[in-house]
Parts: sequence; C-alpha cells; structure tokens
Amino acid sequence: MNPSSAPPPTLVLNVNDHDAVRYVTSRMLDRAGYEVVDATSGREALDLAEKLRPRLMVLDIKLPDIGGLDVCRQIKTNPDTRSIKILHTSAVFVAPEAKVRSLNSGADSYLSHPYEQEELIATVRSLLRLSDVEQNLRDTAAQLTQANQRTHEFLAMLAHELRNPLSAIATCTPLLERKPPRDDVEKSVWQILRRQTDNLRRLVEDLLDTARVTQGKIEPKWEIVDLVALLGRVVEGARRSLTEARHQTLRLHLPDEPVLVRGDSLRLEQVFSNLLDNASKYTESGGQIDARLQIADGNARRARVTVTDTGIGIPPEALGTIFNLFSQAEVPLSRSRGGLGIGLTLVRSLVELHGGTVSAHSEGVGKGCEIEVSLPITDAQPLPPPQSGQSEARSKGQLKVLVVEDNLDAQNMLRLLLEMWGHEVSVASDGAAGINAIKEQRPDIALVDIGLPVADGYELAQRVTAETNGKKPLLIALTGYGAPEQRTRALESGFDLHLVKPVEPEQLARLIGQERE
Repeated sequence: MNPSSAPPPTLVLNVNDHDAVRYVTSRMLDRAGYEVVDATSGREALDLAEKLRPRLMVLDIKLPDIGGLDVCRQIKTNPDTRSIKILHTSAVFVAPEAKVRSLNSGADSYLSHPYEQEELIATVRSLLRLSDVEQNLRDTAAQLTQANQRTHEFLAMLAHELRNPLSAIATCTPLLERKPPRDDVEKSVWQILRRQTDNLRRLVEDLLDTARVTQGKIEPKWEIVDLVALLGRVVEGARRSLTEARHQTLRLHLPDEPVLVRGDSLRLEQVFSNLLDNASKYTESGGQIDARLQIADGNARRARVTVTDTGIGIPPEALGTIFNLFSQAEVPLSRSRGGLGIGLTLVRSLVELHGGTVSAHSEGVGKGCEIEVSLPITDAQPLPPPQSGQSEARSKGQLKVLVVEDNLDAQNMLRLLLEMWGHEVSVASDGAAGINAIKEQRPDIALVDIGLPVADGYELAQRVTAETNGKKPLLIALTGYGAPEQRTRALESGFDLHLVKPVEPEQLARLIGQERE
C-alpha cells in the first residue's frame, strides 16, 4: 500500500496533571502507533475534546480543576462528543466503589495505576473495537432512517398522484347514473365501476394513512364510541359492498348493551372495515365470516372484537409477520388475492394508537383465520347529540361555481357534474388564471386544487383573501394533499374548507347546497 494512502493514526487524548505518569502513558500509546495529545486539566480536556474529537480519552479521575468524573459526564452528555470512548485511570481511587462511580458517570472502562503497557493497549484496542461497532450501528441506523423516510415520502406522493385520476373516475359514476340502466349488463357495469372505485379509494387511503401513522402524524379526534353501533354500521356496509357480491355469509354477534371505548370513530371504522375486507378477500365464494363483540373481564375490562373466516388460512411461519408493512402470507399464484400488504399494518398501528392490541390465529393453510382486536373499555359517557336546527343553512338554487384544476379530466368531470345539478360553472387551469377569474366573475364558490402550476392553491387563497375586500367566494380546497399539516396550512391560507380527493358527490352536494335526487 502506498504510505500516503494509509489511514491516519488514531487520535488519543491523554489527560493527567501528574507529569511523570502522563509522560509514561503517552509513551506507551505512542509506541503502540497511536497519535497522542496531552492535557493537564479538566477544562483543557473538555476544550480539546470539542476541538479535536479524539476517538478515545485516557482520563485520570483526580484533576486540579474539574474532576474526571464530571469531565466524563460532560463529554457523554454533549451530542458532539458523546461517541468518544473514555478510559478512567487512577492511582488514588482504586476501591471497587470508585470503579462503580466511574462507570456510572459514563466511562467505558477503568484501570488502576500502576498498569503495564500490555494491559493499557489491550484495553484501548478493546474500546476502539467497541467504538467501531457502535459507529457502524449508527451509520446503519441513519441509513435505515433515511430509507424509511424516503419510503414514506414515496408512499405519500404516490397516494397524492393517484388521487387526481381517481377523482375523475369517481365523478363519472353519478353522471352515468342520470338515467336508469337499460339492461342487466349496464346495471352490472355500473355496480362494478362504483365498487372498484371504492376499492381503489380504500387502497389509496391505506397507502397514505400507513405513511402518516408510522411517522406519528395521525391526530385522532377523540370521543366516546359505542362499538355495538359502530360494528353494526361497518358490517352492514361490508354486506352491501363485499360479501353479497362474493356470495359469502357475514354474521354479526353483538351484546345487548352498549360497549363504550374512547376512540376516533372514523379510525375504528377503518380498522374493522379493513379486517372484514381482508376476511372476504381470502374466503372462497360460499364461505362464512363472523364478526363478534364480547367483553373480556380481567384486571381491566376490555372489548374483544374477533373477525373469523373460513378462508385459506395462514401458515404458522407467517403469523408473526402478517402485520408488517408489505407483508403477505405466501399463497399459490392461482389463489392470489392481490393487495399491497399494508391493510393489517394500518390496523395494528391504529389499534395501538387506541391503547389496544391485535393478534392473528390460524390452524394453518385451508383452515381459516381469526383476527382479534382488544380495546380498553371506558366508563365515560358520550356527549349528547346537537340540537336540531343547529346545522348550517344551505343555499338553494343556481350558484356560480369556479373549478380551478390543472388535471383536465378531473376538471371536465367536475364541471359536468356541477352543471348536471343546475349550477353555472366556469373553469381555470392554473392558480394565476384562478385568481383573475375570481376577481372578474365573482363566483359564489371556488373549488380549488392545491398543486396548481404558476401559482399554487395556497397562494391563490392568500391573494384572494387579501385582495377581495372581504367579498371572497366560499373557498374549498379540493386536493390530493390530505395530511393534517396540509389541512392546517390550507385553512391558514384562507380556505374555508379542505376536502381530500376523491370527494364523494353526495358530500360535495351537501356542501354547496344541492341535494342529489
């Protein structure tokens, strides 16, 4: 090897106020091939550690200013120097309790004077090997963190990019259903289009929610939830959208009394909808699915929800991994049910967010599966429903609506839907054109995408709010960006409402004051 390309010698800081002892130790380290820098006080040791960042410090405990124990604590609590390995030495404090105090202060090892060169160098080499292992672990952890961040950013961007075409597809359905189907074939096509659009919507939401939950960005809306009522709604929806079409039997078993938990009703519905969807997906036509709610008594009362199916089952070796991201049990290709392998990951994350646990049980391939969710029961009571008449009054009749959307298919479908409801609709394809249209046309409502060219939706809302003298239209963000921080930013920019694509036509109709027939 070319000497000029050899790595530099390892830097060791030798701290001792006794000149003879410091000299001998430095000579031992120098003969072993280490680069040695001397220090005679605790303050000098701290300054040199900050400036030079040595790999290792041989630190005497008894120093004239700051004791070696305090120096060690400061080194180890400083993020910039905590990786320095510290070898405490002492010719005075040699009792076992002194070694205990040394190690408790953060030191990595301890030697008592006098020590032989072999003992010192062997200890130094051992600490440096440990330092190498720790550095490798830190590097690996940083790489994994970076890769994990990139994965979640990709998932969030993918979900956003999928929402624009999905929004256009979802808007087509009510336009196609303006007239009754001409025959059973057309009726079947409409049903398939609506059902598969809902499936795509769920996959997209699972993608984005998985990215949010695993990064701790989900902000639950806590309330007191009756699991009896919630499971009734979820199962009825699953019957209509899943099991009836697959000719499966879905049975629900509920206690007679309400079972109350503290949770986010939307997220809990998402949990049990995912479990029923998963059970139906992996159960053959004619199979059976049972959803059961029971109260498990113990030290703390808990609600126990099980979803049991007669489907293809889970191999024993897969039971421990099915809740991992992108994990799917191996099944023959001819029986593959598809999916992204994120549904159960999302279920586990949301259940744990509610202080619960989830587990899977199966006797093996071909013997069905049972997923159990356990949630803590609360004694708190739900808030009474709001008094009738408190909902906002909705405007009637024709409205002037501006659609600001750069995806032309989504723009066109939304325009056709609004015109079908009898509104006067204009469009703009970028933020600057949207701002001009609002100023010139004075629409009642503006449906605005966030990711617009020229000027984005945030800038549009800010400028319209500032430049219309309090006479701005109802600004509704209709966007693929649905993270809580993005919603907050939209509202702070001047939007009145924030809707995530694809929005249900019924929801949009209610917001703009047009009930669909």
